[in-house]
Amino acid sequence: MNANDPGQPPISQHQTDLTINLEAPKVALAIGAHPDDVEFGCGGTLAKWAKLGCEIHHFVMTDGSKGTWDASADTQALVERRRNEQVDAHIRLGGNGSDHVHWLGRVDGELVADVEGRSNVARIIRTVKPDVVLSHDPWKRYRLHPDHRETGRLVCDAIVAARDPHFHREHGLEPHRPQHLLLWEADEVNHVEDVTSSLTTKLHALEAHESQFESTMKAVDEEGLVEFRSRLTTRLADIGQPFGMQAAEAFHVMSNL
Repeated sequence: MNANDPGQPPISQHQTDLTINLEAPKVALAIGAHPDDVEFGCGGTLAKWAKLGCEIHHFVMTDGSKGTWDASADTQALVERRRNEQVDAHIRLGGNGSDHVHWLGRVDGELVADVEGRSNVARIIRTVKPDVVLSHDPWKRYRLHPDHRETGRLVCDAIVAARDPHFHREHGLEPHRPQHLLLWEADEVNHVEDVTSSLTTKLHALEAHESQFESTMKAVDEEGLVEFRSRLTTRLADIGQPFGMQAAEAFHVMSNL
């Protein structure tokens, strides 16, 4: 796995002093740069928590309009398709439907961590009131895609803005301070979640993103999908193995926000 593969980073075989398994929150908000980023980054964790009664929300920063290798593609049709795929994936993870999937609507590849974006993300945090926020690690070294970096920056900036009463008073909303921030594709992993019970659900949710089979999953037919499932299963097994887990997702956790 290289630094630009989606989803889960490898863990050093000597790195065993990590925290394990947060208590399932009442509300979780997962914020991804594109449709499918959440499923790669924390789909197993969300599915596990949803089974335990957690209310899960998705917040997608861009429209996904560049998510194809077909230079002649109708990008507006692709945007609509990816929105529908994201809602489907959300439901497959145990979500409550389209009103729990939120969109910032920036153009794919053009996301910037600006004050307007910070305000919009902080507004969702204050509205949804998540106990846990999950997103990209903005400090991930050698990360190529700018939307991933900028999403992580927006989320960190917005957590500060959402918790502090003098930021964005125009919202007319009470401040909200999440308990934890989980960053996937972490540059420095310090936390793992056991997703043995929800691995199949994670894969099922990823396969809702049919428009991404060729470009992201390297799967153009059923044989390719079998190989994709095998790669993901092996990756999550490798993360969990030092902790006696059949499958795990890895994060950098920040608490006392």
